[in-house]
Amino acid sequence: MTLKKASLIIALVLIIDQVSKIYIKTNFVLGQEVYVFEWFRILFVENEGMAWGAKIPGTYGKLALTLFRIVAIAGIGYWLWDSIKKQAPKILVLSISLIFAGALGNIIDSVFYGIIFGDSHQQVASMFPAEGGYGTLFHGKVVDMLYFPLYNDTLPSWIPFWGGQHFTFFDPVFNVADSSISIAVALLLIFNKKAFPKTEEEE
Repeated sequence: MTLKKASLIIALVLIIDQVSKIYIKTNFVLGQEVYVFEWFRILFVENEGMAWGAKIPGTYGKLALTLFRIVAIAGIGYWLWDSIKKQAPKILVLSISLIFAGALGNIIDSVFYGIIFGDSHQQVASMFPAEGGYGTLFHGKVVDMLYFPLYNDTLPSWIPFWGGQHFTFFDPVFNVADSSISIAVALLLIFNKKAFPKTEEEE
């Protein structure tokens, strides 16, 4: 796969990711939920920290996390460039491209959204508000909206330990960038031998 094709994949993912986030941010109030199906909903939440909503306490913790993400994306970018240069398998280049696009999509939120958008609490945010954004550079929040509660009910009483308790599967809310990374990881796991073929010396 050429660098041009990899760049097109990255651009496509970024466009879909950012358009969906901007639409949600400028049309939804934080916490607003729209049912598409019973098992698929659009739910606007903002992630201040790492995956699954984990947080690093304090202002400097958020800054450190964002800077770490930037360093990581630089490493992924080099991995992509080096893989293309060495004519690595297409499945590997595709996966790295998806990881790069997903990571960059969330970095854009973390770096710029705090100064681009107003607050979303009990109101629809505006872009570039006159009074300034809800945060500062490098202190933005990642916009999530895809919610798939495939099972959202009370567990049967005969199930040990958890019987009779309410249970939701799948509970996390995520975005297109997260999906891109997850798809890439799945591809690498499924097509591991094709992505990382053994050389004659290793055999």
